[in-house]
Amino acid sequence: MTETSVERAQCCVAGCGPAGALLGLLLARAGVDVLVLEKHRDFLRDFRGDTIHASTLTVIDELGLGEELSRLPLRPTARMRVVTDDGVFHLADFRRLPGRHRAIAMLPQWDFLEFLTRAASASPSFRLRREAEVVGLLWSGQRVCGLRYRRSDGSLTEVRADLVIAADGRTSTVRAAAGMRVRDFGAPIDVLWFRLPRRDSDRPNESFGRVAPGCFLAFIDRGAYWQIAYVVKKDGAEAVRALGLDAFRSSLTRLVPHLADRVADIASWDDVKELTVRVDRLRRWWRPGLLCVGDAAHAMSPIGGVGINLAVQDAVAAANRIALPLEEGRLRWWHLARVQARRQPPTVATQALQRLMQRGFLANVVSGRAGRRTPGLVRLLDRVPALQSVPAYLVGVGLLPEHPAPRLRSPVKVTRSPVSTSSSDEDS
Repeated sequence: MTETSVERAQCCVAGCGPAGALLGLLLARAGVDVLVLEKHRDFLRDFRGDTIHASTLTVIDELGLGEELSRLPLRPTARMRVVTDDGVFHLADFRRLPGRHRAIAMLPQWDFLEFLTRAASASPSFRLRREAEVVGLLWSGQRVCGLRYRRSDGSLTEVRADLVIAADGRTSTVRAAAGMRVRDFGAPIDVLWFRLPRRDSDRPNESFGRVAPGCFLAFIDRGAYWQIAYVVKKDGAEAVRALGLDAFRSSLTRLVPHLADRVADIASWDDVKELTVRVDRLRRWWRPGLLCVGDAAHAMSPIGGVGINLAVQDAVAAANRIALPLEEGRLRWWHLARVQARRQPPTVATQALQRLMQRGFLANVVSGRAGRRTPGLVRLLDRVPALQSVPAYLVGVGLLPEHPAPRLRSPVKVTRSPVSTSSSDEDS
């Protein structure tokens, strides 16, 4: 039997998505010994959220990393529009946002995560362990005192930690192991994701939607290609596949005729990935020794692409409240409760708006119940440009944007050696 090894960290973060990576960076800057675990060897997964919101760009600036981020292949989007059978209508104008950043940027999430973890690695108290799959929690009575993970070779490691952070997504292993109660709000839609080449003749730097009776498409400009969301009724993906790939391609050509020269790039259904849409929220985001953030605490609808922004804001709010007590060894349950108290109101409000959009608009569109006439709200937003600042703010900034505390904005000088470990990130 393989012997289980043991590691020690003040904080162990399960999951290296946007919330986990940024929280690891912030805690390490505060001098907290933090270990971040990533299940996969790399971050290269298709159709992850790639939106970098204006409020996220502000956080990066405040951390002194804005210039470095600007050297990555960011694709700015200044406006959002929707195309209906009646014409083109503008919905959101990010140029009306307050502050320096008056656009949202598109960046492959793997580039963003590599950027965050590279910045975090400048702090000696930060460790990233790849190919580390969390398989369970460690307990001391009713308190979480660490976790257990499996390496790629099958060996097990126990991590003893003052705090475990669950940042492992909407199917969180950690929150399931903790028996935490989830309130599921349901969703009337699912999404088929795929990509098609982008031509130089295509309109640049402006993501858009295409609405028609029975169909909604969202187009996201990724530079060399369009990332496209094809919204279907809940559990309706199989019905779309049953009609055949030729029918699917034909529907795309009918809705967006200029795609006719490239729909053949969808060679098989393997090129079309299904996202099961979920909207849920934990009743309590914490228990002694454990805190959930991002999708592990609240799964968001893809509407507006705001899930990443909520995760980033969670990470900043959490670091502001737990970094100092963690570093000083005096973390208590009420520090964790304060994170939920801060972040739950904007989460609840954002989910309420998303659910309203799902039920009142998208569900009617994809079911064919919506008429052919462009909705009055869409017409109003296009007719009165000043109103476009409202959806721009909700998407680009969000409710209750967070800012890193001054002590987190630059790395601290570590006067003690970080906790020793027997292996590093790249030990395979």
